[in-house]
Amino acid sequence: MKSKTPFSINLKLILLCFFSLLLLILVTRSSFSSSQQPISETHLSNSTSTTQGPQSSTTPCPSLPLSQICTKTPPSLANALIHYATTNITPQQTFKEISVSARILAKKSPCNFLVFGLGHDSLMWTSLNHGGRTVFLEEDKSWIEQILERLPTLESYHVEYDTKVHQADQLIKIGMEEDCKIVSDPRFSKCQLALKGFPSEVYDIEWDLIMVDAPTGYHDNAPGRMSAIYTAGLMARNREEGETDVFVHDVDRVVEDKFSNAFLCEGHLTEQEGRIRHFTIPSHRARLGRPFCP
Repeated sequence: MKSKTPFSINLKLILLCFFSLLLLILVTRSSFSSSQQPISETHLSNSTSTTQGPQSSTTPCPSLPLSQICTKTPPSLANALIHYATTNITPQQTFKEISVSARILAKKSPCNFLVFGLGHDSLMWTSLNHGGRTVFLEEDKSWIEQILERLPTLESYHVEYDTKVHQADQLIKIGMEEDCKIVSDPRFSKCQLALKGFPSEVYDIEWDLIMVDAPTGYHDNAPGRMSAIYTAGLMARNREEGETDVFVHDVDRVVEDKFSNAFLCEGHLTEQEGRIRHFTIPSHRARLGRPFCP
């Protein structure tokens, strides 16, 4: 998630094309909508004064006839285009891997999107979830400061982990105990794998998408993603109704492979592309008696 090694120029061009295509779709959709439904002056007045929720990317144009509107680039998308056009550092995930979660965001956004990790791809995720809420959880305080200095609009929180990669074998056995199969708010879970120290709003929000791409997990003394994967699954099961799309990156590594299959469940696996897995996990509160894994 936070690798500082520049990627090839090809991936950078692909990302720019991706955002340009998204902008074209927004413009086309807005233009089609305006051509189908002329807007009266009274309707404009009422809608601009009473609209709630995310701010619209279209506003009346003083220089155009009243029936036409200005189509403006959403600020998050404009910032992303500028950022990725002026940097040599691109996200770690490949285009095909990014496309897995981008397709779900295209269907569900604006939505609630929780991301374990803060990095060079964070502005991209926020932009793809335009109008929704995207929150990043990061273990490295200095890294948060470094990223937010350049991208201050991102919403990120510092979190701590008390596990180590070398404890993975012991932790996966603990995860098989009965306390870890009980679905509840992670704050009140008796399972040792449940993360309880996040800001309260992280637990209070029902997340539509969760991306596990942190914490660090490439050496034995790193925190590893054991608890992050388990907690993501617990949050998904504990939502009131519906389902949550959970993505785990770096499944070519032992911990991510074993823990995602064990706690997000092979029966919930929707897709795997390269190093990313996509699980679709239904609410257990909406239908009591569901087994932890199907």
